[in-house]
Amino acid sequence: MENRYMVVEGPIGVGKTSLATLLAQRFNGRLILEAVEDNPFLGSFYEDRQKHAFQTQLFFLLSRFRQQQELFQQDLFNSQTLSDYLFAKDRIFACLNLDANELALYDRIFEALGTRITKPDLVIYLQARLDVLLARIRRRGREFERKIAPSYLEEVIKAYNEHFFHYEESPLLVINTSDIDFVENEEDLENLISVIRKMRKGTHHYIPVGSRRK
Repeated sequence: MENRYMVVEGPIGVGKTSLATLLAQRFNGRLILEAVEDNPFLGSFYEDRQKHAFQTQLFFLLSRFRQQQELFQQDLFNSQTLSDYLFAKDRIFACLNLDANELALYDRIFEALGTRITKPDLVIYLQARLDVLLARIRRRGREFERKIAPSYLEEVIKAYNEHFFHYEESPLLVINTSDIDFVENEEDLENLISVIRKMRKGTHHYIPVGSRRK
């Protein structure tokens, strides 16, 4: 494929890791997964967002940067690479959770690090309705995610949509996954892969009918 470095993005519970893993298996590629559960502040953050937001966000920013640096010290262009996060997504959550002073400090760090990150050849942005995301989060059963308020998740959805509405840094494929199950349904997965293979440039939207409506 022409798209050697692909990133799967989207709000909490949308299936980023599942799709990135499936694509890495299909394309015999290298898989880069975000170490979400390594953040020691995350559980406390969902209990008290205002109190724990800054340390949670800073930990994510630095750990994501370190992972990206380790990745690109390798030869990126001799193998397919799939990741379940976009480095720039960090600022989506920063804008959502930090106060003005915290965000100003965060931005100084983010801007210094962001210039040293390689941009992907393709970003796959997964969307889903709020009720679908809540059901998926409950199904996967992560302890710290049980504290996520639906109102917060709705804010996250809106922030993601706003970010990718203006996104122009690389080709973008927007996929609504509300009515498909690419993990359990082979046809849904094959349809997604067919669309992904055709992506070259610009922004494209894919709204599949999906197995759940049949």
